[in-house]
Amino acid sequence: MNKLILASSSAYRKALLERLQLPFECCSPAIDESPLKAETGHQQAQRLALQKARAVAEKYPEAIIIGSDQVAELKVSDKPCAILGKPGNHVQAVKQLAAQSGQSVSFHSGLAVIYGGVEKSVVDSTEVEFRELTEEQIEHYLSIEKPYDCAGSFKAESLGISLFKAVNSNDPSSLIGLPLIALCKLLREFDIEI
Repeated sequence: MNKLILASSSAYRKALLERLQLPFECCSPAIDESPLKAETGHQQAQRLALQKARAVAEKYPEAIIIGSDQVAELKVSDKPCAILGKPGNHVQAVKQLAAQSGQSVSFHSGLAVIYGGVEKSVVDSTEVEFRELTEEQIEHYLSIEKPYDCAGSFKAESLGISLFKAVNSNDPSSLIGLPLIALCKLLREFDIEI
């Protein structure tokens, strides 16, 4: 098998890909991740996953490149959907979790694989229903996990699961940022068996 490269500097994605027990390297793509006007969360996740994979494929044209990106989209009944990025700090994380309290949020995980000049991509979406959260519960959670580098301000693989009322997903790894079921399927399409 040719060299496998994860186009990411995310420790979360790296840990997920390690589950497949394939040798791989990581290469951080240098791309502009700004959203485009009128772009949905689904479209943004797919575009960024492809852009990340393409950026690394330019450096390593013979390698198998995996790109991924996750976009959180908050649905409030009478308003347009709002894209939730990584909060970056405590104040923004409090705002995000307060906005998600009692709401439904879609987490779109874009995935792209490029090999031999062929591009394949998918988006796996997970719906999360947040329970009603008090200010004290939000502060308590953030004081423990400090998920300031996570879209939506939580870590689903850890204590963040306590913030949820329900999760509707085809792939539990998708919510963490790299949909492994979809990845295995795409790799098989390139004759890479796991």
